Amino acid sequence: MNGMRHLLARVDPFIAALLGAVVVASLLPARGAAADVLEYAVVIAVGWLFFLYGVRLPTKEAVNALRDWRLHGTVLAVTFIVFPVLGLLTQLLPESIIPTDLAHGLLFLSLLPSTVQSSIAFTSIARGNVAGAVVAASFSNLAGVVLTPVLVAVLLGGTVGFSADSIGKIGLQLLAPFVAGQLLRRWLAPWVLRHKRLTTLTDRGSVILVVYSAFSQGVVDGIWTTVSVGSIIAVVGVCVVLLTAVLGITTFLGKRFGFARADRVVLLMCGSKKSLASGIPMATVLLPAASIGFMVLPLMIFHQIQLLVCAVIARRMGDAAEPEPAVAAS
Repeated sequence: MNGMRHLLARVDPFIAALLGAVVVASLLPARGAAADVLEYAVVIAVGWLFFLYGVRLPTKEAVNALRDWRLHGTVLAVTFIVFPVLGLLTQLLPESIIPTDLAHGLLFLSLLPSTVQSSIAFTSIARGNVAGAVVAASFSNLAGVVLTPVLVAVLLGGTVGFSADSIGKIGLQLLAPFVAGQLLRRWLAPWVLRHKRLTTLTDRGSVILVVYSAFSQGVVDGIWTTVSVGSIIAVVGVCVVLLTAVLGITTFLGKRFGFARADRVVLLMCGSKKSLASGIPMATVLLPAASIGFMVLPLMIFHQIQLLVCAVIARRMGDAAEPEPAVAAS
């Protein structure tokens, strides 16, 4: 009984809510007029999410990141070059192991920016350069608003039907709210910080709504009759291999480039993450509606694996660190 309580205490409520949204969508998918209303609600939710991202991300700190171009340039290179190359390698797996839409989902997750909150939190636990992690994660997300759609167009465009209409949707649903948030950040950021709990609930609620919408559409299109348990297990295995490869590469690069320990932690934690909070809303804009439910499954799986693995790594690194490690300036 105590073991069960301990296990439940370690479950991320956000992940539990996302899984709940998948279950509800599987049992009660939106159809007809309800699906039409849900579609409009998702458009508003995605716009709200990227407006909040714009308000939250510190532009000044991201610009100042150019001063430490080696560290932050390496994080960006891992996020938007190394990871996509690994994602392309997953496309070589036969369809009998991983169906096409799930394979495309693996590639899609490799094109996303890093997380913000977990990257910073794990860097802190590992006694790394927290200020550097704030800048690296923020810079990654700023760049991702532009780079992720470009990479999707180049690497997935032909397979997911990326078109001129997609570019218009990116401008209206992603870039416009994000830029508006950046422009209004000076006045709104203090309010957002004071009401962090409220804004966190609304943006997480928006992501949950998007997940319900994606899987609702997927259920109507027969997602659970197409995806087998074996395919899900295969995706889990590929996600583990992806994360292991990136952790190994970032560890190697940190030593190869002679970064201080605190900065090696930043590269390890920020370079190995992919953002679920940004990825699912982006999927609704960049990917075809009929395939979203399939294609975000690998992202949801990878997200949980990265949290579990990096939490263990960060704790061990923190325990092994000196009591007062020298923190490199960002």
